Amino acid sequence: MLIANKRVARDILRAAMLVCGLGLSACGRGADSQAVAPNGQVVAHVGQDTVTTQELDNEFRLDNIPADKQKDPATLKRVMSNLVLRKYLARQALDQKLDREPRVLLEILRSRELVLANAAVSRAVANKESGISQADIEKYVANNPSKFANRKLLSVEQITFQIGSVSQAVLDATRDAKSLDEVDQKLTSMNIPHSRAMGAINGADLPENVLHQMEAKKPDDVFFLRAGSNGVFFVVKSEESRPLTGDAAISVARQAMNADLLKSEVGMATVSANLEAKYEGDYARIMAAANPGEPQK
Repeated sequence: MLIANKRVARDILRAAMLVCGLGLSACGRGADSQAVAPNGQVVAHVGQDTVTTQELDNEFRLDNIPADKQKDPATLKRVMSNLVLRKYLARQALDQKLDREPRVLLEILRSRELVLANAAVSRAVANKESGISQADIEKYVANNPSKFANRKLLSVEQITFQIGSVSQAVLDATRDAKSLDEVDQKLTSMNIPHSRAMGAINGADLPENVLHQMEAKKPDDVFFLRAGSNGVFFVVKSEESRPLTGDAAISVARQAMNADLLKSEVGMATVSANLEAKYEGDYARIMAAANPGEPQK
């Protein structure tokens, strides 16, 4: 059976994690091992394995399927079919003792660490989120007028290209470009695929450094920003005031504050992890050079 997409492959790995448990106590014992089914009513049997309501509810959560769609026959059939397929293939892998292969075991260990790391960060962020008051949100809105009261919708002409290993070379080559025509010519001479078109940018989504640059902009000034996996050069053609107020502003502000909490939590964890890490051999030298401000351990 061919695995048609990455999601099924990911789901197979999740199933292996369930079989092995957080302590990986079941791994390495072969096909005779019986995984303890999660709590919940059994809704299906797949050979010697079961599917429970708790597992099904978790699939709905991970797929962001709202409650009113969870009883839809087509949706339920799709989710249940993927879950049954995952159970079946995971059992096939265990019967073949694939869980004993070093590469597979390493991937299971990595996935376990990712799940636990995300859980740790989520718990820490949730604890801090509960301390955000209405006054905190209103203060955030007042302190960020460009995202709320003074929010603008920008009509732009833009050049988009895929960011990759050449991104720094592109920025160096276009640093002194005075127009999009110059940027276009430079990208063409560097054989970098790109597209040029009109578009719109929500001013509230612009990074602070770009906003500061735009405050002193001149007509036809070229700006650059990163948008996901793309780099975007753009020139502002016109601006339209689009203030965000009321409940919509409160909702957006809360989301932004939660995102800031997440970024802060990951940043603090990164510092703590680097302080606790003790590198060996050449890795100590390499990591010390990568972090010159930190003492070598």
